[in-house]
This record gives sequence, structure tokens and C-alpha cells, in this order.
Amino acid sequence: MMSAERGAGANTLAAYRRDLLDFAGHADPAKAGRDEVRGFLTGLSRAGLAASTQARKLSALRQFYGFLYGEGIRTDDPTQTIAAPQARRPLPKILSGNDLEAMLTTAAEDQTPQGLRLTLIVEMLYGGGLRVSELAGLTLAAVRTKENFIRITGKGNKERLSPMSGAARDALNAYLDVRSAFIPKDDKNNRYLFASRGEEGFLTRRRFHQLLKALALKAGVNPEKVSPHVLRHAFATHLVEGGADLRSVQTLLGHADIATTQIYTHVARDHLTKVMRGAHPLAKAVKKVR
Repeated sequence: MMSAERGAGANTLAAYRRDLLDFAGHADPAKAGRDEVRGFLTGLSRAGLAASTQARKLSALRQFYGFLYGEGIRTDDPTQTIAAPQARRPLPKILSGNDLEAMLTTAAEDQTPQGLRLTLIVEMLYGGGLRVSELAGLTLAAVRTKENFIRITGKGNKERLSPMSGAARDALNAYLDVRSAFIPKDDKNNRYLFASRGEEGFLTRRRFHQLLKALALKAGVNPEKVSPHVLRHAFATHLVEGGADLRSVQTLLGHADIATTQIYTHVARDHLTKVMRGAHPLAKAVKKVR
């Protein structure tokens, strides 16, 4: 149902499967009641799992039992009166403009196929705000366009447009000239942009992480601060700081709910406070009085 009716992606389906199997190790899902669900959550808490993880697992159970109830398989929903553990959403980590400039400069100094590939990876993650899973699954067909954007298939198989800056386009063209260096001789029909000799045929998310951390170290940036998702956060935060409206940022990131995008207003709050103090008439009036 999650796949056919809601269009959930492979990663989402795998996460739900893990959460439901986790609960099945605690109780029989077909017979479990409120006490079993509460006991399961208590066990997660005692094991030291974060409130956000507990809430996610409860969400999986809610949807599971909601489905069973809707289909008439069960006459009750044992999760209905159970409150989700509350957790304060942590602010995303971001990189400064200087950190990103250092990484791009360092990558550009390496004109080998590996260096050209790395430059493109940074340009697309930071310049387009892609998720690492979207970057890994990107095909040649998606980027072979003369437009200033590419079509991305994100979560739930939803399609959106991602911008391609001039620098990203130049990096793409340079990489395409050497892409064959990463393709096995017996894999001439490889369709992925970031082709690999690995079993999957494309660079894995784990490999993207490794490449970026190695680049950060070489560029003099703390590798603990760097990951593909941090570059995506930097893309969004710098857009908000530059004056982009949240709806546009939501569209560019592929967020289903704007509440997810609103966290970037908190990250950029210092910048926004300065803008308000410098631009709002009442703020100016207070300054004059002082």
C-alpha cells in the first residue's frame, strides 16, 4: 500500500520495514494492545534511543495499525491514544562561505578524473541542494539538457527542478569528458551520472561521504562538519540569508511540508535580525532616539 498508493520510495519502505520488524521482536503485531506499544516505547527510551527515533517508530506503528483498522483486519487501533515522545528539533549544521570556497578551490586544483568528479559533486550538492540519494541515482539522461536546470526524482518519486549554475554546468561538461574512466569495459550501457565499478554501478551514499570528508581534510576544513546533507543545509541557509522566500526554498529542496523548511529561518536568525534592524522603519526610529 505504501508503495502503490502513496508512492513511497525504496528508502522509506526499508525504514518502515525495519521499524515494524523491530516491534515484532517485542510483541505479536496482530494481537498487540496499548500496553505492548507503550512497553515497546519504554524499552526504546531505556535503551537510550533519541526521542525523535522513538517518535519515528511510533509513526510507523500508527500507519500500520491505521491500515489494519481501515481494512477491517483489526477492530481497534492500539496506538490511537499514545502520545509521541517530544523532541526539540536540532538546528542543522552548516558550513561557512569560506569553508565551501576552500573545498571548491582544493577540488579544482586536481584536474585528474577523480578531481573533476569531486568538483561536480560539491557543485551539485551545494549549488542545487540535492539529497545524496538523489545525486547517487542521477542518470545521464537527466543532465543531458541545455536548460539551466535538471529534473530530480526525490522522495515519494516526486519530481522537481534543480538549478544548474554556470559553474556547475562547466564542472559537468568537464566531468563528462572523463566519465569513461570510472566505467568497466564490460559496462558500456551504464546509465548513471556517477558511474562506478562497484556492484551497484554507481557511487554509493557511503562513498560520497568518504570523498567529501577527505576533501575537507585536504582543504583545511574540519571533516566532522562535512557531509552531503550539510552541503544541502548550506544551500538552503544561504538562500534564506540572501533573501529567498521560504516557498521557493521549499520547492528547491523538495520538502512536502513547509514546516520542514522553516527551520532555516532559525539558522539564519542572526542575519535576519540584522536585516530587520536595518530595514524596518520602527527599528530605525529607535536607533535615532538612542
